[in-house]
Amino acid sequence: MSPLLEGKVAIVTGAAHGIGRGHALELARHGARVVVNDLGGAVDGAGAGRDADEVVALIEKAGGTAIADYGNIAVEADVKSLVDRTVAELGRLDIVVNNAGIVRDKAIWNMSTDDFDMVMAVHVRGTWLTTRAAAQHWRGRVQAGEAVRGRIINTTSGAGLSGNFGQSNYATAKAAIVGLTLTTSLELAKLGVTVNAIGPGGMTRITATMAGQPVIEPDDLGPDEYHPMDPAGSSPLVAWLASDESQLITGQVIRAIHDKLYLMKGWHEAASASSNETRWKAETLGSTVATHLFGTRAAGLG
Repeated sequence: MSPLLEGKVAIVTGAAHGIGRGHALELARHGARVVVNDLGGAVDGAGAGRDADEVVALIEKAGGTAIADYGNIAVEADVKSLVDRTVAELGRLDIVVNNAGIVRDKAIWNMSTDDFDMVMAVHVRGTWLTTRAAAQHWRGRVQAGEAVRGRIINTTSGAGLSGNFGQSNYATAKAAIVGLTLTTSLELAKLGVTVNAIGPGGMTRITATMAGQPVIEPDDLGPDEYHPMDPAGSSPLVAWLASDESQLITGQVIRAIHDKLYLMKGWHEAASASSNETRWKAETLGSTVATHLFGTRAAGLG
């Protein structure tokens, strides 16, 4: 077991399967005690927690410490209970990995408001609630005179960064998480807390909703075995971002796809045009847009 995260306590949401499972196992491998949060895939509450318990058992078998939590991160009371229980049972909180997610893919003309609201609730509301609860906890510790090195690691995706057909709910949610990451990295910096986002890849139960896609669980592979679609492929990055070594890295988005890491940069000014201090005229704007913004006289413009 590596000492990289020795003495740290981490919450990982959506940690029973796939990417979150990989994160939980990797954090534990480096010495963190882990709270494995997941609804457990139960129907109407029957058998809730079975899947999270399995991850706890894997961590304990390897000599680590973990507890299961079955709360719904989209429910404020459950999130408060999650953080309170973590501190009560494990003594502290250092790391929050916001990973939980669902998909409800349809083209926008077929998507119901329930499809939209459910995805936003888990991804955006859930990430915001856990971030707020952790921030309140760390702020209280700082006000009590304690030095804090907190870590929040959020999860975005290529859909949120570039868009994807059939995912107007999911892509919107993942883009919102980037905005939340950038803003809270500024708000929490003075507390000693860093906030970053990763964009992972892998074959998971979510990708399995697409025809012909298999599922890989992180523990299907050996600890040093490489597979380009291993859902735990981004987990070493998460472990490093969770460590004290990453104290100077905040407000960043890093994609971990196959064997590559990509530092992502957001919207920036790519081209400009000036009206020379006069009001723009819509009827003559086409040639300016085509020539100065896009660098060509586009068909039908100007």
